[in-house]
Amino acid sequence: MNPVPCDAVCELNARNQEQNKQRLMPLKHLKRTGFFLVTALLLQGLVTSAQAKTPKKLLVVTVTKGFRHSSIPTAEKTLQGLATKTGDFTVDYVRDDKDMAEKMTMASLARYDGVIFANTTGELPLPDKAGFLKWLESGKAFVGMHSASDTFRGHTPLDPYNVMLGGEFLTHGAQASVECLNQDPNHPACKHFGAAYKVHDEIYIQNGFKRSMVHGLLTLDKHPNTGMPGDYPIAWVKKVGKGRVFYTALGHREDVWESDPYQKHITGGIRWALGLEKGEATPQSTTVKLSRDEVRAGFRPLYNGDNLNGWHARNASVPQSWSSQNGMLVNQLAKAHGTDLITDEKFKNFTIRYEYMVPKGANSGLYLRGRHELQIMDDYDSKTPKEGGNGGLYSTKAPDKFVSRKAGEWQQAEATMQGNRLTVVLNGVKIHDNVEVSKATGGELDKNLNEPGPLMLQGDHGAVAFRNVRIKLLK
Repeated sequence: MNPVPCDAVCELNARNQEQNKQRLMPLKHLKRTGFFLVTALLLQGLVTSAQAKTPKKLLVVTVTKGFRHSSIPTAEKTLQGLATKTGDFTVDYVRDDKDMAEKMTMASLARYDGVIFANTTGELPLPDKAGFLKWLESGKAFVGMHSASDTFRGHTPLDPYNVMLGGEFLTHGAQASVECLNQDPNHPACKHFGAAYKVHDEIYIQNGFKRSMVHGLLTLDKHPNTGMPGDYPIAWVKKVGKGRVFYTALGHREDVWESDPYQKHITGGIRWALGLEKGEATPQSTTVKLSRDEVRAGFRPLYNGDNLNGWHARNASVPQSWSSQNGMLVNQLAKAHGTDLITDEKFKNFTIRYEYMVPKGANSGLYLRGRHELQIMDDYDSKTPKEGGNGGLYSTKAPDKFVSRKAGEWQQAEATMQGNRLTVVLNGVKIHDNVEVSKATGGELDKNLNEPGPLMLQGDHGAVAFRNVRIKLLK
């Protein structure tokens, strides 16, 4: 065998080494790229983690120029505890005029993500109130508890601060136990409450509040002391420019501040205001929307939930007592008597469904065709069906069964008129079954029994609220 020349061997070895080098280059490049990619991702994760753990900075203001709540030290202690517990934010305090002059200048506020007005009152000596409000609008958080709405109040029109807040304290009665209705169970400030939040506190009545300007969180559908039906807001959120506002009227009492439900309530509100948790801020619609089944069955609203369109007063010359409040048709009496409210339309044969609520001792009624009164009143304590009692066909027939609910509770009714026959279901129980109605019952619009007539809500006897009033026409 002839030997391979040395030059040829060297050339072959060199060619193989170059080929191996070229094959290894992509692998080395991939390793280097992967190394830098992994390193970059790790560094980015560390930065993101560090950013996520950086707490927001809040300034807690407890300065008062009016009434000073004894619960303020408890409020400060509670907020410090929540800051420590959650790690979401830190708190610094503005307790007097000197603090305010130093910490609430525009230069100092630049260091903070938001403010909490915890039971402030009166005309606070803000170094630059207009600048402060613009600072909030730039994307900062404002959180107000209880008497934050008793701050910069009494101006006509409302002070810009109260416009920003969404309401202004008007008055309050004795402390009361109330059941606040949860308007947004998905919101961070309310998600732990369920359908309602029962609390004993000093309940504010607000001035200048507009549902169309806020997103409701908690509310009452009756006065906390008198039980008078109406819209009595408790807590809400709203956007102001790029800023976020959370307000709760609760927090007068020390034990409220110390309670777990309230602390969860304000923690959720603070987190939302700081942008740490999602939640709606769009004002809720009060327009009545019927269920799909009722629409298919032929029902339509008689009261739209927004205003009194489609209704008129029986007597336009007396003080008008009816108003639309948060989806309720409310008769509130400033004096002994109001006025009746009548539909513009007239009806012959129909089924009407409605809900109503009365305060203690109240008396009202709903007139079918404007001639036949179905009595509405507080008679829960009597436990006896009567002609003039709740659900009775006034001056004609008592209900077959006593099914009245307590004052302050909503009751559901359905009445069907076909010719001169009437059937009524109250609170799920049939109380009149195909009863002949051969006369007007008193207080009627006219005595034309065989003609179509309007629906009439009695307003000259007592306070009452209606909601979900809808009708289906029959042949």
